[in-house]
Amino acid sequence: MNYCLECGEKIIGRSDKKFCNDDCRNAYNNKLNKDSSNLMRNIHNKLRKNYRILISQNFADGKMKTTKTKLSAAGFDFNYFTNFKSYKNGSEYRFIYNIGYKFLEDDWLLIVKNE
Repeated sequence: MNYCLECGEKIIGRSDKKFCNDDCRNAYNNKLNKDSSNLMRNIHNKLRKNYRILISQNFADGKMKTTKTKLSAAGFDFNYFTNFKSYKNGSEYRFIYNIGYKFLEDDWLLIVKNE
């Protein structure tokens, strides 16, 4: 006899069934996939915001230049990125998923989009 993983009710039907109905299945999976803490949720939100700001830039051939000041004014937080890549030529890029940026002279940044 199987019992629902969410509510504990007896399950009627197939022997490999884990939930008594779709509502219990959805509730169980939502709890399982929920961000585990406020810290995690806040970091995800900052990464999403940074990504939205970068993706909204006007790219030409997968790259563009802008200033750190303009991105900061839009709410971009330079402390949050998903990965860092250093190339043989000395270039260092910070990526947010598939969009990277590197610092240039003065206030300028080069932003690249990998498809």
